Parts: sequence; structure tokens; C-alpha cells
Amino acid sequence: MSTTAVPALDKTFQILDLITASSQPLTAAYIAKELGLARSSTHNILQSLLTKHVIYKDTENRFHLGSYLMYWAGKYEQEQGVIQLFKDFIVHYPVLLQHTVTLSKLDLGEVVFLACHEAPAPLGFTFRAGVRVPAVFSATGKAMLSTLPIDTIETLYEGNFPKPITPNGVDNFASLSDELAAIHSSRISLDDGQLREGMYCLGTYIRNASGNAVAGMAVSFLQVEYESKRNEVSAVLIELAEQIEQRLGFQHKRSA
Repeated sequence: MSTTAVPALDKTFQILDLITASSQPLTAAYIAKELGLARSSTHNILQSLLTKHVIYKDTENRFHLGSYLMYWAGKYEQEQGVIQLFKDFIVHYPVLLQHTVTLSKLDLGEVVFLACHEAPAPLGFTFRAGVRVPAVFSATGKAMLSTLPIDTIETLYEGNFPKPITPNGVDNFASLSDELAAIHSSRISLDDGQLREGMYCLGTYIRNASGNAVAGMAVSFLQVEYESKRNEVSAVLIELAEQIEQRLGFQHKRSA
């Protein structure tokens, strides 16, 4: 019985799971029989997986897991590495430990939270791992988007700007572009109550060895705290980001 709205996808994962669990490579006939699948559909799926190098076939027409899986595994490991570095380094920044600090990644037009250090006092907003919000309204999202051309960003949303969550939310690409331009000079982004009224967040991006923004970090405050904490927290947040970037292999330019 299919578990998704795409039966072919279910069959694909069944095949990959079977190959993974087996101690030896498998033939197409064995796979079809073991899973109770039609030979024709099994053949078509295997051919598609072969084309993408997700599996490969040996001289005896038996199927093995392929090299493309290393691409997925490497991406996952990279993200997990950022999470561990975040957890390892943040404990050395007492200024940040007073606040809620989040780590997230950009997934198309949304931000997905990866990890969070919770402030001693609750903010009234849940930053659980896996929670998704529109990137254009979040501090981490704006920070990561600032590294992309505006036409690329418009493509992410197919030209349709997301509906603001609060009355403070930016509501068009021109205004967003102005915000992103400001981030280029300061490396700091701002969510001024765009995700939740009364909550302000300062964010920045984290780059890998290739110079791509692979994650973002943000510090959250109650609005009444923002003005007094902004400058100190911004400086420390950038310092933490640069520490993580250095471990990821990004080369910072040294001043003469």
C-alpha cells in the first residue's frame, strides 16, 4: 500500500531499501519478486536510478548502491557539521547565551530551523528543529538571501511574494531588495517583528569553503531589549559566525 500520493516514489524507496539491506547485490527479477512489483515497473525504476548513478549494475546484471548517494550523504554530513560546530562554539560566548540563538538553513524560499539555544526567559515563539518559516520574514533567511541576486530570489517564489505574517512584514521584492542591500555593508540582518510582533531578531550567515551561505544564525529579543543589546550582540554574533566559517574552510581576507 502506498504511503504517499506518488506510488512510483514509494516503489523507488522500497527498491533502495531492499538493496541497502541485502548483504549481496540483487537482480531485477529478485527485486520484483521480493517486493511483489511488476517486472516492467521495476525495470523502469532501476533504469532511472542507473541514469542518475543512484545505483549501478555489475557484469552479472546485479544492482548495487551507487556513487550519487555520496552526494546526498555529504550534504547531510555538512549540515550536521554546522550543527555540531554551533553547539561547540556558542558555549564560549556568554553574551549570546543570555538569549535565544537559532541556527537554520535555506530550503528554497523557506528557512528550516536546525538547532536552537533557548534563552532562560521564554519568548513565546517555538524554534523547534524542523520548523519552517518564509525566509523573507526571518533574520536568518534575510541574511542568507542577501548572498543571492534578487532575480534568483524572485525565481524561488515564482514571482509571488509571500503574504506577510504580521503587519510589520516586508510585502514586495523592491522593499526586500533594499533590506538585503543594507545587509551587505553590515553583515547583520533584522527581523523587526515580522515573524512575531514584539520579537526582534538579529541574524547573519555562515559560509563554507566555497563561499556559499550554508546556514544562518539569529539572536532573538523582546522588542524592549533590542536597542540596548543590538550593537554588542551583532559584534559577537559575527565573531561566532566567523569562527564556524573558519572551521568549515572559508578563508577570510586579512586586512593589510
